[in-house]
Amino acid sequence: MSALLPEVSAFLNSSPIKQFIGGEWVAAASGGTLETRDPGDGKVIAKFAAGDARDVDAAVNAAQQAFRKSGWATLPNNDRAVYLHRLADLVDQRREVLAQIESLDVGKPVGQARGDIQNVAASLRYFADLNVNMRRHEPIAVKGFDARSIRVPYGVCGFIFPWNFPLLLVGWGISPALAAGNTVVIKPAEDTPLSTLYFAKLVEEVGIPRGIVNVITGLGETAGAALSRHAGIKRMSFTGSPEVGRLVGEACGKNLVPVKLELGGKGAAVVFDDVDVAATAQALAGAITFNSGQVCCTATRWLVHEKIYDELVDRACKALTSVAIGHEMDAATQMGPVVSEKQRQRVLGYLDRGEKEGAKVVLRGGAANVSGHQAGYYVKPALLGGSPDNVCCREEIFGPTAYLMKFKSEDEAVELVNRSTYGLANSVWSQNLDRANRVAEAMVAGNSWINAHNLFAHGIPYGGCNLSGLGGGVNSPETFLDYLRPQSVVRPL
Repeated sequence: MSALLPEVSAFLNSSPIKQFIGGEWVAAASGGTLETRDPGDGKVIAKFAAGDARDVDAAVNAAQQAFRKSGWATLPNNDRAVYLHRLADLVDQRREVLAQIESLDVGKPVGQARGDIQNVAASLRYFADLNVNMRRHEPIAVKGFDARSIRVPYGVCGFIFPWNFPLLLVGWGISPALAAGNTVVIKPAEDTPLSTLYFAKLVEEVGIPRGIVNVITGLGETAGAALSRHAGIKRMSFTGSPEVGRLVGEACGKNLVPVKLELGGKGAAVVFDDVDVAATAQALAGAITFNSGQVCCTATRWLVHEKIYDELVDRACKALTSVAIGHEMDAATQMGPVVSEKQRQRVLGYLDRGEKEGAKVVLRGGAANVSGHQAGYYVKPALLGGSPDNVCCREEIFGPTAYLMKFKSEDEAVELVNRSTYGLANSVWSQNLDRANRVAEAMVAGNSWINAHNLFAHGIPYGGCNLSGLGGGVNSPETFLDYLRPQSVVRPL
């Protein structure tokens, strides 16, 4: 087990950790607190403020004041970029601190958490630089008029983030909003608020004006609901399940607030018979064990050509049974626990339902026992197979599981992929690039990958359709423009 850094211990020992509102660290208006637990052993890590509608109101008011009076929105683009680059530099300097906090809070191996923190710094730099180079004034050629289109920041942008990639998604979400000149109110998941709260300390340390970044903590049904329905929000972003996404969309609709919904998925991997079977099996096993399968776009439906089905299954089972499951702070761990006991029961419940509905158990999962951490929330990787109508093929499970199906033809494979009501990300695996590109374009989703899965390069749009989301994606110039509203300026000649 890796020892905690002194900075991590000091931060956790400051419990109960307060909210960051208007540049001040404040307790919840109710005085209440919640607690977060280490998924690896079930022990309480820290207590934090249980914010509610009153705290949300204070945070939105602070963000409104900052938008109007701090000068952030009207700063020269270069000056805002300097702040974001300094913040990125500080994230890099505290990478190990943030990685340990993220690892403890989520249950992901610390090496994977370290990669998330690197991505946060990269997101800040990408959008800071994009902000400097993006044109905000475009002339419009219309006879009889001097006209132009300008782009200006919206104002206060609200963000509700999930628990699987807490800080990485903060980076993806608020970087374009801040670069564009908006102010933000962040509500992290109640299961994993700690890395976002520590990030707020870095915002304070780097000197970003008060009220530009605000972090409120609390339950989704109280603080989250209050943020999504607040009339002071001018742009809203939610990442999470379609069920909650509908509620957020409904609340925003009542206020006519534009909303970005980044929702769940049931990603498919279509594997043709000309692949390197061993390498592909290893890659797909890695996809469903990464972050313990708690990845909305990962490959949870494997469509395998009948000629190589048995060989791929055999190799995948060997790869999955050899995965080292353990506490997230153990250097030997390849897959940590799921985030909570509630999530573990969800995964196990789906596996049980799938088998009762007739799915064939290809690799039996179930609860895993880790020596010295019996109270942790560990789950073994599992593979099921059978009918595409099975609940485990249709619904998002969010654990280290996949559902397998055979296919004979390209058309059959595409039809099976597109039966899903989701539409986030799929992949096709083949050495025939003409066929791979043809299938990639035929699959209905926001993203199609070829001979790989889970690719997130800055500059390439990443978003979903159908039950997987609406309102724009992340990681691209289009994302930056999502946080600037268009306005026409016209003078008759």
